[in-house]
This record gives sequence, C-alpha cells and structure tokens, in this order.
Amino acid sequence: MSIDLETRVTRLEDVLQALDGLHDVPPARILMTPTPGTATEDDAIAVLGRGRILCELIDGVLVEKGMGYIESFLGVAIAAMMRAFARAGRLGIVSGSDGPYLLAPEVVLIPDVAFLSWARCPTGSGPIMAVAPDLAVEILSISNTKAEMERKRGLYFDGGTLSVWIVDPERRSIAVYDRDEPETPRVYAENDVIELAEILPGFRLSLAELFGEIDEFQNGPAVS
Repeated sequence: MSIDLETRVTRLEDVLQALDGLHDVPPARILMTPTPGTATEDDAIAVLGRGRILCELIDGVLVEKGMGYIESFLGVAIAAMMRAFARAGRLGIVSGSDGPYLLAPEVVLIPDVAFLSWARCPTGSGPIMAVAPDLAVEILSISNTKAEMERKRGLYFDGGTLSVWIVDPERRSIAVYDRDEPETPRVYAENDVIELAEILPGFRLSLAELFGEIDEFQNGPAVS
C-alpha cells in the first residue's frame, strides 16, 4: 500500500518557525496537538466545542487565551454598557470573551469584548463569526506579552477591524488604536472618558466608573 508521507510528516524546522511567529507567547499556552503550524479552523471549532479551554488560531497554531477573574470582570462590565447602547440604537451586536471571529485563513481570534455593526454582520450564523469585528477589546492578562499584543492588533487590522482597545487593569488605562494610525494610540487614564464618534456615535465610557467597579469588588460597595 502506498503512503504519501508528505501529508503526515511535519519537520521540526516547520514547527519552530510556527512557534517563532507567535512572538513570545508563553509555552504553557501553546497546544501541541495538532502539531503547531498544521492546525485548522476545524481544529479550533473542535477545541471550542469541547468547552474546556478557549483557544485562538494563529497561523496554524492553537493558542490558549490568557484569562483571569479581573479580566472577565472588566469584560462583562464593558460588554454590558456597550450592548445596552448598541441595542437601544439598533446599531449592531456585542459579543464576549468566548465569541470567536475568523479574520483570515488559519486566524481565529477571541476578543474579550467585540462590537459588530449590522451593516457588516453576515447573514446566518455558525460556531465562528466569519468576519472581523468593527471594534475589538483586549484586556491584558498576566501571561500576555507586548509582542503578542502587537501581533494581535496587526491581525485585527489586517482582517478589517476599525479599532482595537488594549485595557490595562494594573495601570487602569485603555489604549485605543485605530486602523488608520495603528502605531499611535490614544491612551486614556482613569479619570478620562472614551467617546466613539464613528463606530458607536454617542457612546461614552467613563474609566472612573469602569475601574471603580474593581474597587467595589475588592473592598465592597461604598456606604452612603
């Protein structure tokens, strides 16, 4: 019986090249099955379907999404405010930290919060949204590296995302990157307010209100 070895053999060189493209992602978050560099969208769907871990697909490598309680806490708070505004104006849909988006072949990312306008939302549905969100919010976890987040921003913008937020719980700041100026973020501090004039006209996010929820969680609500 003839066996086509080229369809079964993965060289170490190819694996190392795939891992190098991840830009300092900690090894503990990299899945070795399927072999790095060979994973597909179907593999990502299969892992997500099992529901044990959240994995993103980056150039054929399954990468576990960095998570933590504070990140989840902030993500829910941002999503709740954004969803209420978007729903009231019938502007689009808001997804949370288990909503995957297909940005390109072999690239599936799961933003902590995402907004997708009705104008860009494809008809029908499936386990992965087959379009990039208008806005992607990434909340930094302890395992995220600077190089990793730079790469992810590039993947979002290449896929068609208009704006990417990087939320830093430790510094209590949000860096807003726009597709037109991807290297020059607007950085908002704890007492600032973010306004989305184009993507969600009229939406305002008070960072004092957002990060104040962390204080309430850690110290209990203020007594009036």
